[in-house]
Amino acid sequence: MTFKSIISRCSLAFFFCTVLHGGALAQLNRVGDIKPAPYPPDAADQVRTYVNPVLAGDHPDPTLLKVGDDFYMCGSSFHFAPNLPVLHSKDLLHWELISRVVPADWDELKSGAPGAGIWQGAITYFYGVYHIYFSNSAGGGQYMASATNPAGPWSAPEKVKTTPDTGPIGYDNSIFVDDDGTPYMIIKPGQTTNRIQQIDHSGHLTGKLINLDWINHDKKYSWAEGPVMCKRDGWYYYFMAGDVTGGQYVLRSRSLVADSTKWENLGKVFAFSKDPDNRFRSANHMSSPFRLNDGTWWCIAQSYDAPKGDDWSGQGRQDLILQVQWTADGRPFVPYPSDMPLVRPNLVNNGLSWRLPRSDEFENPNLSLYWHFLNRNAAMQYSVTDNKGWLTLKPKGGRTHILQKEAGHYYSLITRVKDNVSAAGDGAGLYLTSGNESVNVRLYSGFDEGRKKIIFTMGKQSFSAENNSGASVWLKLERKAHELTGYYSADGLSWHQIGAAINAAELDKAQPDFNSWVGTSLGLFAEGKPANFNLFVYKDGFSEQLLSGANNYWGVTLSPVEGATVNNDAGAWVMLGGVNIGMASNKATRIALTAAALTNGRIEVWIDGLSKNGKKIATIPVKSTGSLTSWSTLSAKIPAISGQHDLYIRIKGDKNALSVKSLIFK
Repeated sequence: MTFKSIISRCSLAFFFCTVLHGGALAQLNRVGDIKPAPYPPDAADQVRTYVNPVLAGDHPDPTLLKVGDDFYMCGSSFHFAPNLPVLHSKDLLHWELISRVVPADWDELKSGAPGAGIWQGAITYFYGVYHIYFSNSAGGGQYMASATNPAGPWSAPEKVKTTPDTGPIGYDNSIFVDDDGTPYMIIKPGQTTNRIQQIDHSGHLTGKLINLDWINHDKKYSWAEGPVMCKRDGWYYYFMAGDVTGGQYVLRSRSLVADSTKWENLGKVFAFSKDPDNRFRSANHMSSPFRLNDGTWWCIAQSYDAPKGDDWSGQGRQDLILQVQWTADGRPFVPYPSDMPLVRPNLVNNGLSWRLPRSDEFENPNLSLYWHFLNRNAAMQYSVTDNKGWLTLKPKGGRTHILQKEAGHYYSLITRVKDNVSAAGDGAGLYLTSGNESVNVRLYSGFDEGRKKIIFTMGKQSFSAENNSGASVWLKLERKAHELTGYYSADGLSWHQIGAAINAAELDKAQPDFNSWVGTSLGLFAEGKPANFNLFVYKDGFSEQLLSGANNYWGVTLSPVEGATVNNDAGAWVMLGGVNIGMASNKATRIALTAAALTNGRIEVWIDGLSKNGKKIATIPVKSTGSLTSWSTLSAKIPAISGQHDLYIRIKGDKNALSVKSLIFK
C-alpha cells in the first residue's frame, strides 16, 4: 500500500467536515474553491479524527439502524455460518458483535454453498420491535426474524407474506420508516424491478404496491441495487447502487407515488476519487442517511480496498463511515478523500475497541460470537468443552476450520496446537483462505515422508522443517503487506523461520466471481484427524508492529519504510488497533520502539485512548540520531500488562524531524 499523506491533504480532510456543515461543501468541492484549514488546537492531545475503514475486512451490503443513542449494523453474510451477525456502536466508529440471528443448523436454508446462503440482512425497528429481513439465497424468498433486544434472542425466521400484486420480493431489500412510524419495504428482486410496499404490525406486507419499475427499465443504473430511503425537509430520497463495483444514485419526490413525473433525478451521490493512491476510490451500497443531534448527516457505505497497483480486493467489501453533505437546494453529496484522517462524529465511545479480529484463549464454555465457519458442516465439528481451555476441531473426513474475517495489512497470528498426525493428509494449524477455499495459506503441523513436519504453503510456494517440538508446537504467521512469513517454536518464546516469505498477492487481489461475494478469512484448521488449540492470538505484540499499519492517526506522514513522521509542530499520534500485549500467563513488562530524529523529542505510549480516556504506560525521551534514516532502538519499562488493546503512540517533536517506525513488547 502507498501512503501519500501530506499536510495539505490532512488539513483538507478536516476542512471538509468542520467548516462546511451548512451545505456549501458540495458546491465548493465541485468548483475546487478549497483552502487548507488550520489544525484544531487539541488535535495532538485528543482523538478528534477517524480513518476509514471503520469496519475493516468483509462487511458487505451494510444496513445501519439508529435507535436513540445506539447504532446497529447488519448486512449480507452469504455462506458464513452462523448467519447474520449484528453489530452495535455508540459512536459509529467502534463496534462490537452482539448476536447472530440465524443459527448454523437452520433447516430451512436453501443453500449454504459458496456465494449462496443469506443475502441482504436489513435491520430495522418499528412498532416497538426489532426486525431483520433477509433473503434465503438469491432465489429462496424473503424471511424475517424479530426480537425485543438486538442482542437477542431472535425468533425463528419466518417467510414474509405478500399480497396478490406484490410480485417477487427478491434478495436486496431494505426498510424505510416514515415520519408517522409507518414502515415500508423497499423491494428489489431483480435488475429492472424497484418497488415499495407497506408493512403491517406483524412484519408482513400489506396495502397498495408502489411500482417504480420505470427507474431501471433501460438498465441505465446497471443493477440499481441495494435501494434505501430517507426523508428530509419533506422530501423522500431514494438511493440505489449501480452494482458491487461502484456508483450510487439518488431520486427524490414530495410523495410516495408510482408516477415517474413526480420523481426528480439528482444524479450521483459519491464523488469518485481521482487520486490513484486512495485506498477506497469508489464507495457505494450506502445505508440510509441519518441525522445526529448536532445537525450533521452520516451513512455507512462499502468499498473495495484497491489503490492503483496494490489490489486488496480479496479482503472483501469494507465499510466506511461518511458524512453526507447537502447543497442549499437539498441535494445529497459525499466528498472525498475517505482514507485520510477525518473529523469524527460528535458522539462518545462507551469503551469499545476498534473492530478487528479478536484473540481467544478458549476459556469460555461457549464459542465467541466473533468466530464463523464457511459451511454448516464445519459449524458442527468443534468443541470448547471436551478439554477445558482448549478448542478441539473434529474433521469428519477432509478439512474443517474456524475463522474470523481478515482485516489489515500488518498483523501476526499465533496458535499452539496439539495433534496426533500420523499419515499424509493429516494437519492442523493456522489458515488464511479465500471465500470458496480455492486459494489458501496454511502454516501447520503435518506429516510428510514418514515424519512429522512443520509445513508452510500457498499454491506452488511451499516450505517445510522437521517438527521435533514434542506433543505440541507453537506456530506464528506474520503479514507485512503481501509478504507472509512462517515460524514455529517449542515454547512460544524462541522462534524459527520456515523457508522464505510467501507472496500472498494472488490471495489478496480480486478473486473470480467476487470471491463468492465475501472476503478472505483467517483462523485455524484441522485435516484428517482431530486437533486441539489452546489459544489464538491476533496482532501479537511480542512481534514487531509497524506504525504504517495504523488504524487511526493524526499529524503524521505514514510510510512502510519511514514509519510515522511528525508533520506538524503541535505533535502527533498513531493508533494501532487490537494489539495483543500478552496473555494472562505471559504479561509484557517492557516496550521497545525504533525511532529516528533530527532533534530531541518525546514518545508516550497509551492504551485504549489518549488523555483522560486512556492509560499512559510509558514516556520515552528521544535524542537526535543525526538523520531520519539513522534508526535507534529505545526501551522503557511498563506496568505488567496483558490482553488485547488499542495502542496509541503520541509523538512530540519538531515538524519533519522525528519518525517512529515500529514497536515491540517484551
